[in-house]
Amino acid sequence: MEVILKEDVPKLGARGDVVKVAEGYGRNFLLPRKLAIEATRGNRAVIEQMKQAALRRAATDKAEAEAQAKQLETVTLSFTRKAGEKDQLFGSVTSSDIGAALEAQGYSLDRRKIHLDEPLKHIGEFKVPIRLYKGVEATVKVLVDKEPSAPEGEE
Repeated sequence: MEVILKEDVPKLGARGDVVKVAEGYGRNFLLPRKLAIEATRGNRAVIEQMKQAALRRAATDKAEAEAQAKQLETVTLSFTRKAGEKDQLFGSVTSSDIGAALEAQGYSLDRRKIHLDEPLKHIGEFKVPIRLYKGVEATVKVLVDKEPSAPEGEE
């Protein structure tokens, strides 16, 4: 059975691909879940139109992401946190913190696009990558400073 995929299906293909599948897999899984449609002549024309629309949409999305990346390259975020000896933070700076700081500066983006391998737990200057779109990445400079401690009596 030949079907045209309406969505990306892992280990099978991407949206718009024409693939051959077993009758049962197509009829019992792909078609009822609206992941695919049968590959008839009329459906092939509809899918071509959908592909063209998706390409146009992807081009505009990528252009917007590139413009936002240029703006984000100039951004520097500063955080002050309590820190102990050896500049180890008592807390951490997470992607949520960075997302909130970016939002406060007027940039709206999903915090899942901020790629921190692990939360920042030391004082210093860090470059944090933000993946805005496929192949479009911006880097934001993050400064983590020590919060000034109140003098309680020196040792």
